[in-house]
Amino acid sequence: MKNVKVYGPGCKRCETAEQMVHDTASQLGVEVTIEKITDAKSIAMAGVMSTPGIEIDGNLVHTGGLPEVAKLEGWLTAQ
Repeated sequence: MKNVKVYGPGCKRCETAEQMVHDTASQLGVEVTIEKITDAKSIAMAGVMSTPGIEIDGNLVHTGGLPEVAKLEGWLTAQ
């Protein structure tokens, strides 16, 4: 099971990033728990300077804009 946090204020891009994580994990057969972090202080403390940000299993893997699907697949399947 992968623990994923999506950082962002709740904008359309942030919602899309969350859906991308969900859809990609589902296609790959990877179980994920997704937590949305919308609090500005928590976002900043995580080191996210540009949203959306994606953290997988405690590692911040992406900030700013939507990630490429191929990269997202790699992050979700990494051991």
